[in-house]
Amino acid sequence: MDTLTGLLDGPKARGAFLLRSVLSTPWALRIEDRAPLSLITMLDGEAWIVPDGAAEPVLVRPGDLALLRGPDAYTVADHPRTEPDILIGPGQICSRDGASVATSMALGVRTWGETRSGDDRPSVMLSGTYLAEHEIGRRLLGHLPTLLVRPAGVDTTEDTLVRLLATEVTRAEPGQEVVLDRLLDLLVVGVLRSWLAAPDGTAPGWLRAQADEVVGPALRLLHDDPARPWTVAALASEVGVSRAGLARRFTALVGEPPMAYLANWRLAVAADLLRDPGLTVAAVARRVGYGDAFALSTAFKRVRGLTPQEHRRLAASAAAGDGADGVPDVAGEAGEAGEAADGATGAVPAGPSGPSPSAGVVPTTVVLAAG
Repeated sequence: MDTLTGLLDGPKARGAFLLRSVLSTPWALRIEDRAPLSLITMLDGEAWIVPDGAAEPVLVRPGDLALLRGPDAYTVADHPRTEPDILIGPGQICSRDGASVATSMALGVRTWGETRSGDDRPSVMLSGTYLAEHEIGRRLLGHLPTLLVRPAGVDTTEDTLVRLLATEVTRAEPGQEVVLDRLLDLLVVGVLRSWLAAPDGTAPGWLRAQADEVVGPALRLLHDDPARPWTVAALASEVGVSRAGLARRFTALVGEPPMAYLANWRLAVAADLLRDPGLTVAAVARRVGYGDAFALSTAFKRVRGLTPQEHRRLAASAAAGDGADGVPDVAGEAGEAGEAADGATGAVPAGPSGPSPSAGVVPTTVVLAAG
């Protein structure tokens, strides 16, 4: 499993909210839904995305794909100076002056908006929102820009996918939600791939490392079988290089040694598995390479500040929609990876080792170059 797969293929990466919005100018939507990841594209007309803070507004033209990382709020409008009068809050609840407009602005299947009489060219926007994240994807989400825009025309296949999504979003057929989720996933992966391949180097090194001929296979081995009693020597043997060579190259590209990375990965996988009430802590421990429930609990508490049982309760509470954020953000805790491995099988250093992969400043806005 690679990190993009982890972002989109986990138990909480499905059931995305998709909507076609039809709006006459002037219009502006204030987005405060706290969603972890959203995608916006314009089918007709242009829109400005105005992030909170000091970031400059970004123009989105038809066919451009804009990826927004939550939970920060932002505004989407026909002009940067248009004042928003519609608020979209958690759970995609839409209101104006505190009153719901979900019914009054409904225009059909997954279509919503407000048009002026005589306006034959309103703005038409498609948006897709992932309503929850999961632990494996947190590592990637924590390094994404707040706003990532890929211009139209970079990939003709994905231009076709935008048109297909525009057609499918208004259909009410059996299995339609699955179709829409898959189309949204493809578009998101396309934007992320373009970001990874961009020559400006804004993507973190540990993510780019997955394309390396040595470190990439090593990462996939760790991802696919975290329970195996890995050592650096065993991993190096699998990828056909020396132990010292792998350790140097892995640390240089990823930002931490192989076993420290493995310790963090094991805890990320464990955090996802703990969301399944049918799995005991002991069963989760075995799946991620810990000898028993006590060993996993000790490592989990040390790195994340809460026990597996507390994590499970918080995750269940968040899934029930009571407003809890679920689990703490642990994107920057890689420095404690060695300590996390107490009781895990395989040889893992017993202390901080190497720089955190989250070190450095994550850019607020990135607009990729046109093809």
